Amino acid sequence: MSSEFAISVRNVSKCYQIYERPNDRLKQGLFSLAARLCPFGKVRDYLRLRAQNCAKQYWALHDISFELKKGETFGIIGRNGSGKSTLLQILCGTLNQTKGEVIVNGRVAALLELGSGFNPEYTGRENIYMNGQLLGLSKNQVDERIEDIIAFADIGDFIEQPVKTYSSGMFVRVAFAVIAHVDADILVIDEALAVGDAFFTQKCMRFLRKFMKQGSILFVSHDTVAVKSLCERVIWLDKGSMLFDGSAKEASDKYLQNFYEATPYESVAQNTNITALNPSAKLPRKDARLEWLNLSNLRNDIKAFEFDQNVDRYGSKEAQIETINFLDTSGTPLTWIIGGEDIRLKVDAVFHRDIYSPIIGFYVKDRLGQVLFGDNTYLTYHDRPLSVSAGQKVVAEFQFLMPILLKGDYSVCVAIAAGSNQDHIPLDWINEAVILKSESSSVVTGLVGVPMQKIEFNVTSR
Repeated sequence: MSSEFAISVRNVSKCYQIYERPNDRLKQGLFSLAARLCPFGKVRDYLRLRAQNCAKQYWALHDISFELKKGETFGIIGRNGSGKSTLLQILCGTLNQTKGEVIVNGRVAALLELGSGFNPEYTGRENIYMNGQLLGLSKNQVDERIEDIIAFADIGDFIEQPVKTYSSGMFVRVAFAVIAHVDADILVIDEALAVGDAFFTQKCMRFLRKFMKQGSILFVSHDTVAVKSLCERVIWLDKGSMLFDGSAKEASDKYLQNFYEATPYESVAQNTNITALNPSAKLPRKDARLEWLNLSNLRNDIKAFEFDQNVDRYGSKEAQIETINFLDTSGTPLTWIIGGEDIRLKVDAVFHRDIYSPIIGFYVKDRLGQVLFGDNTYLTYHDRPLSVSAGQKVVAEFQFLMPILLKGDYSVCVAIAAGSNQDHIPLDWINEAVILKSESSSVVTGLVGVPMQKIEFNVTSR
């Protein structure tokens, strides 16, 4: 195989034998043995046919071919039962293909089914040693990296407990921490990040983006947003066959189109007397449907967790963020935010040295680290830059309509810098300053819902 490829898959198919009754497996074995020993051609053919009829064939994969280039991030999408996990197991060597050829050039580290490769009776530390050696590290190499692995997993004293006591999120933390430290050439990840919490998921995404600069990644997910964010090229599998091989955007769009076209929708009775939403001439600064939504189970309740001063941060430390609060319009701190309503984000900071043209800003990210929205103070004061002296405290406030968020975990990055939008020096930068958890949502499509101030639907005569 050419050295520019990390993995080459050529015409790979996988067939499973499905038995209706347990004794059919025994019958098949006996007929197959008899066929091999039989000296008579016609009888031998009959016995082979009887052996085949003992089981039904299920082809999980049909003639799959692709190549993963070195340094490429490659995605695989498809519904449950499309053959994604079967293909990954073949690539990782834990399952043999029925037909075709797989060539792997480099060390593979895989995060497949949750807890696979773990001994439930062993502690987290013992499983790190076992997994590290299964992935090609010597005991001495694991010894050198064990503290970094434990720090990455960040599960505290549970590292000394049997993994049978772990939650699914703790399993993923330890498993991902190991594969992040084995100097792999190829990472294979199958839906594992879906069970992690927001902090750890973003830590993994930062590691993956760093790994993408020198290694190859095979990423499998139902989450087309994650696939488009990470992957350059994607194949779409359906019922074991490859329906598309191309750009991440085009593959994801075709997959979603197919999914929605195949999803039945309840018919809506025709009604030619639909009342349009008709707010007053002066549009309110909120969603016109908010009053109704807030009385329904579609109200977008978003829990805002308290800012922790001890969270990871970086920068020159010439300024420090002290408090971060979400407030309502009267200035009352909020622990719950309602999507579509008017809120304020207040950031209090102290400066430890004189700074010219400081900027305070924020942005909200989803669990994959994609920036959804945000802003900073630079444009507001670009024509009259402020100066802050050592010891002075400052307050920055951002007032906005909170977008409606899909159900899930989010984080708010808050930062202080000096300079401009294009050229600045971080003074205090906190990637996960505040965690948000959206409990319910009325978003129809997209990453966030924009509050609608007016919607009309009029039926006119022919």
